[in-house]
Amino acid sequence: MTRTRLLGALLGSLFLSAAGQTPGAGARDEGWRSLFDGKSLDGWRETPFHGRGAVRVRDAMIVLERGAPLTGITRTGAVPQGNYEVRFEAARLEGNDFFASLTFPAGGAHCTWVTGGWGGDIVGLSSLDGWDASDNETRTYFEFEPGRWYTFRIQVTGQRIRAWIDERPVIDVQVAGRSISLRPGEIERSAPFGFASYATTGGIRKIEYRELPPPRP
Repeated sequence: MTRTRLLGALLGSLFLSAAGQTPGAGARDEGWRSLFDGKSLDGWRETPFHGRGAVRVRDAMIVLERGAPLTGITRTGAVPQGNYEVRFEAARLEGNDFFASLTFPAGGAHCTWVTGGWGGDIVGLSSLDGWDASDNETRTYFEFEPGRWYTFRIQVTGQRIRAWIDERPVIDVQVAGRSISLRPGEIERSAPFGFASYATTGGIRKIEYRELPPPRP
């Protein structure tokens, strides 16, 4: 193969690779705003769960100590609304249930992205049409290794909710016209925007969000 043809093949390969990236990958670092300064709980408060564990900030992360069963933080500052994305990193430091479940605004209500619930490996949205993450079509299984940091990203619009773990798609569901709600109980205290762990110690860091343009018709 001549040098010209080889260069052309290489450029074509790069173009096809870029075209196959996940949504938002081409502009992954544009427009993001930090929600955690890495030093304090400024803009957050401890969620008043009964039996909650301690909440600490150390080593540029928020640690949600094991609760009985829930520990969490709720946003007191600006909260993403409308069409937006949130991304963060989290690790299960101890325990075997969800360690960084995110409650967020969606469709004029609130929903929770469950990260490793029901014994440790179920991921999904609670709730859609009254069904928990364990029982609706967003349920998937993901094996979380203890102590390993994962990158989470969720995209919320009036039409769909999409989510990725380490840029692997795990949720893609139409929500327009459907009932979005929180599971009844203490998790409602996480609204409008908050993280929670369940009988598990979790670490959370690098919490960011960005606004998205309205989806095209």
